[in-house]
Amino acid sequence: MNGVKKKPSYKVKSGETVEIEVPEPKEVEVLPEDIPIRIIYQDRDIAVVDKPPGMMAHPLPSKTSGTLVNALLHAIPDLQGIGGKIRPGIVHRLDKDTSGVMVVAKNDFAHLNLSKQFKDRVVKKVYIAIARGRIEDDEVEVDAPIARHPVIRVKMTVMEGGRVAFTRFKILRRFGKIATLVMAFPKTGRTHQIRVHLKHIGHPIMGDEVYGKAGLDRIYCVKRQMLHALKLSFKHPRTGEWMEFTAPLPEDFKEVLRCLHESEVGR
Repeated sequence: MNGVKKKPSYKVKSGETVEIEVPEPKEVEVLPEDIPIRIIYQDRDIAVVDKPPGMMAHPLPSKTSGTLVNALLHAIPDLQGIGGKIRPGIVHRLDKDTSGVMVVAKNDFAHLNLSKQFKDRVVKKVYIAIARGRIEDDEVEVDAPIARHPVIRVKMTVMEGGRVAFTRFKILRRFGKIATLVMAFPKTGRTHQIRVHLKHIGHPIMGDEVYGKAGLDRIYCVKRQMLHALKLSFKHPRTGEWMEFTAPLPEDFKEVLRCLHESEVGR
């Protein structure tokens, strides 16, 4: 700042000169890794996988191993490099701590077709989540635009002028006043959409470290955000056949449900 190094918290004033040094880009190499991954379905165009919780969908320049892409490169030898070197085959993604079903494109033809289906909202998605507190209504529709948080850039928020976002929630079970098991049907596909919309109505997802109160949820066996991509439906990119795939609830999700049930019974 005016030739002097300043702390990141420094507030820029009018008329000052800011110098930024951008490092040279580094070549990122993503290697196949023998990581166990459940493939639900596979043919020459697509693969449908059950992503475990705690696994990133694709590498970042700062983390190039241990991701779903590393596992796919090992499990699917004919996976082509479409989508970029660090995102081969990735058409959509799930957050690191979200488990469940994902579709992967194995060639450029499938990638373009599936990407268009996601863009045109042809793809149908169903999620299961455990929300904090008791949601009284049996069905809730949230029509609230989502944008990047103006201050905390890693967060999204409901904001006027944001991108259109619509989610329908159906209540499956209530655990007293502790939590509510919900099924989510997102019509749009905004970043963190289900997490943000549940936060918006006052019932953030249990274990959500960004939008919820993860520390308080640990007494109910919660170790990560309780969000699972249960079902994914789309048209096969080559045949046009309507396909539907389901990923069962992982064990850690079931454990939280058992803990909640025991807590409810014990009260």
